[in-house]
Amino acid sequence: MLLSWTPSFCTFLYTTSLRVVPGRRGGHHGELAGLMPYGDAHSTVLDMANEVLPVVYHTPVLAGVCSSDPFRNIPRFLSQLKDVGFSGVQNFPTEETGMGYELEVEMVREAKKLGLLTTPYVFNADQSTRMAKAEADLIVAHLGLTTKGSIGASRAKTLDDCVRLTQEMADAAHAVNPDIIVLVHCGPVAESDDVQYLLKRTKRMGGFYGEISLERLPVEIALREGTQKFKNVRLP
Repeated sequence: MLLSWTPSFCTFLYTTSLRVVPGRRGGHHGELAGLMPYGDAHSTVLDMANEVLPVVYHTPVLAGVCSSDPFRNIPRFLSQLKDVGFSGVQNFPTEETGMGYELEVEMVREAKKLGLLTTPYVFNADQSTRMAKAEADLIVAHLGLTTKGSIGASRAKTLDDCVRLTQEMADAAHAVNPDIIVLVHCGPVAESDDVQYLLKRTKRMGGFYGEISLERLPVEIALREGTQKFKNVRLP
């Protein structure tokens, strides 16, 4: 997915990029589209790399890696990503059920050996501990599907639920590595006020991991408000 959590820190490419952003090929579907069998996730990432890497000069670009792909040799694929020009990786498509998550942990270990930046999603304290032990560079506390916007999920945790869950994941990671960066991501934490609410009520958080909040939602707002202004124009 194409995103940054600061104007110049990092950009990410993974398969959902083509599914959720209006105007892109096959765009404006929900986030779960990235987990559906609509194409080869890794081929999609490499295809997007041909568009993005040649025009990104100063910002590191990270790739989404589907670690459970039975048709890829993941260590070799990681080397390929590095050779293409990626600076790091993230575990996406991912899953929170436990089926194959250890493959994602192992992918992070292999990526670290290659000197790639690692920014894994975790969904609970146990996964946070495992990724911290794999020496991930930072942990992204994933709170579920984004709820806002025209195609946001209809069900989600409350913000107060997210405060508790995020703190649990942060505490688990910091118990392994006190210096590890932990970011919050997704669920009902979609707008700046949501982020501020959560960060004020948690400790030792490193910030917010933007994704849909910096990608789909601003586009939807701009399109809606811009179109409405033209609709409000009246003939003399």
